[in-house]
Amino acid sequence: SLSLLLLGILLISWELAVRMKWIPSFILPAPTSIWNALIENHKLLFGLHLPATLQEVLAGFILSVILGSLLGTGMHMSSSLEKAFYPFIILSQTIPLIALSPIFIFWFGYSLTGKVAVVFLTAFFPIVVGSFDGLRKGAEGYRELLLTMGASRWQLLRKIQIPLALPSFFSGLKLSIVYCVIGATIGEWLGGSKGLGYFSRRMAANLQSDDMFAAVFLLSALGLGLFLILVLLEKIIFMKRGS
Repeated sequence: SLSLLLLGILLISWELAVRMKWIPSFILPAPTSIWNALIENHKLLFGLHLPATLQEVLAGFILSVILGSLLGTGMHMSSSLEKAFYPFIILSQTIPLIALSPIFIFWFGYSLTGKVAVVFLTAFFPIVVGSFDGLRKGAEGYRELLLTMGASRWQLLRKIQIPLALPSFFSGLKLSIVYCVIGATIGEWLGGSKGLGYFSRRMAANLQSDDMFAAVFLLSALGLGLFLILVLLEKIIFMKRGS
């Protein structure tokens, strides 16, 4: 495809630029050097640091999905709840994450809990907004029809509003899972003893750019892989609904 062709051209141009000394290798190592560093450190990266980052990402994401969808649904069902919480949800996104992350680390320490708190703060907003906005898009025609047939608010929610909210909800999920990787990396950069963010920070401090970029490559691959899993899940769910 065109994307693979462009990727191949980019990698070849990148490799040539480094080998021709147009770009210093300590600033931007060649793709082959990054690949070699990935192979040399595969036991450490795949055995220790990648599982640690994945655990933080999944824990924060699951917590965000549960609490975010519940709050989004609650705000849809209750205008009082919407007026009480929505301004604070928006306000939470106006403060840079890098400024709030040290506070969470200070409160919860360098354990898994502190990093999951950072991930949760990063991933919570897209899910709340995706759930809330999606539920507000209920088809008025179907809604009025079910109301005349005596349907309750929960029946409307289950039969009309939740199915119609799924596209918006999955959009929030796909944004959230990518943000989770960013949040986990920031948490690991601030402190800890394992994780891809911690490894990349340590390699950067030692000026080992090959190893640092190998960790960055794994972080990118992790985010892309989780994103594609959600895309596949979305297609499966909509195929079952359409059949």
